[in-house]
Amino acid sequence: MTVQKWRSRRTCTDARMGPKEPRSSVLSVEEEAVIVAFRRHTLLPLDDCLYALQPSLPHLTRSSLHRCLQRHGISRLPDVDGDKPKRLRFKAYPISYFHIDIA
Repeated sequence: MTVQKWRSRRTCTDARMGPKEPRSSVLSVEEEAVIVAFRRHTLLPLDDCLYALQPSLPHLTRSSLHRCLQRHGISRLPDVDGDKPKRLRFKAYPISYFHIDIA
């Protein structure tokens, strides 16, 4: 049975498991829209979003918020220029010079 099933397939990769359209069993569509709009507007970290949204959505948990943001592709904040100092290369020294960097 298994060999016959695999021979009839067009590709040799496994089929995707789970629902075709992932959605929350805890949050409604409207609540997810509120969460996504809030995150896109404020660009706050996950915990700050949770504390700001919990008064209006009391059943919201950290994990359900994170899963919602992952589903909509906004779980990671965009990198902002100026957050991190630029990495510099070591100064070019002549051959036979030994550089020791103590950090």
